[in-house]
Amino acid sequence: MTGPRDPGPETGGLWPVGSDFEGGVRGALFGRRVIFVSGRLDAETSSRAAMELMTLDAAGDAAVHLQLECRDGDLEAALSLMDVIELAGVPVRTTALGMVGGAAVGVLAVSSHRMAAPHARFMLCEAEASFAGQARDLERWAAHTLERNRLFCSRLATAVGQAAERVEADLEAGRFLGAQEAVDYGLIDEVVTPDARLYHLPGRPMGFGPR
Repeated sequence: MTGPRDPGPETGGLWPVGSDFEGGVRGALFGRRVIFVSGRLDAETSSRAAMELMTLDAAGDAAVHLQLECRDGDLEAALSLMDVIELAGVPVRTTALGMVGGAAVGVLAVSSHRMAAPHARFMLCEAEASFAGQARDLERWAAHTLERNRLFCSRLATAVGQAAERVEADLEAGRFLGAQEAVDYGLIDEVVTPDARLYHLPGRPMGFGPR
């Protein structure tokens, strides 16, 4: 009988017996070329996702499936992960789950194929950036951050096929989008359903238990 600490042979041995539950789940997903990114997209989360993506890229030619649920994120962390996705030698197919907002929207936008669950939501807002240092360095940091925000806006506009001025205005306004609105905006390619037009989730069609 397969228990929570022994996922069986389908994981390819990537979930060692006795490991923690979260790590075991990530290992099982990793064995199926699935990366799950949730919570705030900070430097640690971005680096871990980038390492997993690069490892899967080197291990085979099949697409990598990124499951994304991040309400907000750090600007530099998002730009770094966007670079890795765009430079990957395999397609990165990203599915938005729940809320995706702030800088994390850029990670979705630059993916090879962009999808969303039917009730996913998106918040277009200015990416977060933080400063730690002396007061005399604040002005230089502010100028640098403004330039990085412009870069993010430009890359997002290119990915969604919108004018940079429109995307900048939507980011400043904090615009919300539903799943179908995101399709119309160019942020995603389709809403995932059991009979999705372009893409089906890996494995059996839909559901959470054995059949």
